[in-house]
Amino acid sequence: MYLKQIEQLVVLQKVDDEIVILQDELKRAPLQISELEKRRQEIEESAEIVRDKLKYLTDQQKRLESEIETDSVRLKKSKSKMMMVGNTKEYHAMMREMDNLEKQNRGREEEKITVAEELARQNLELKTIDERSGGLGVELAAARQSLDERIAVAKARLTELEARRAEAGQAVPKPILQRYEFIRSRLKNPVIVPVNAGICSGCHISIPPQSFIELQKGVQILSCPNCQRLIYWSDHIAPEPTPETEETTAE
Repeated sequence: MYLKQIEQLVVLQKVDDEIVILQDELKRAPLQISELEKRRQEIEESAEIVRDKLKYLTDQQKRLESEIETDSVRLKKSKSKMMMVGNTKEYHAMMREMDNLEKQNRGREEEKITVAEELARQNLELKTIDERSGGLGVELAAARQSLDERIAVAKARLTELEARRAEAGQAVPKPILQRYEFIRSRLKNPVIVPVNAGICSGCHISIPPQSFIELQKGVQILSCPNCQRLIYWSDHIAPEPTPETEETTAE
């Protein structure tokens, strides 16, 4: 009876182990989507900054072109008036004005070249950002589809495990099952653990020699005096075959 109860508790623990893993998967899976969405938002913010720069540079370029055009017209008019100048004083005044206009336009032309170069650089930056955003969009769509599939599989498996858990729980006496559930609600998984060479595999601390002797007798289910988990002697339950063992057996 004792061994049967231990076996069922171990089965119950294995089911709970997988349930914990699946529940953790269901919690972590959406985080990948959140991280991708965060990165996409950051990229969009970067793109918006570049667009603002492009708008400013474009406006600046238009302003320079307008000012160059305006002063070019004034320069042409001044040159036309040169023939009508009546004295040297007016002539020199017009020459100074024309020199200033030409100087300002040269400065504007240089500035216009700088603005054009910066526009080209920012357009290239925006293209790179848009490509990153597009790639991330594809990745995000694939991740969402994968997430839906993973969640569906995990939920289906959880349904199976809950059924197995209920079945395993029915084979365990109610007081022992209540004890198991009580420990499970207060301690980190696992609840029942083997004792190897007098060492509890839950807390990795030696149990008292007398407790180990009682455990080996296999009369009643005991708890580790250190971590309070349910314990059993490892020799009472056959270890699960490893892949190497299965291959050797097959040969």
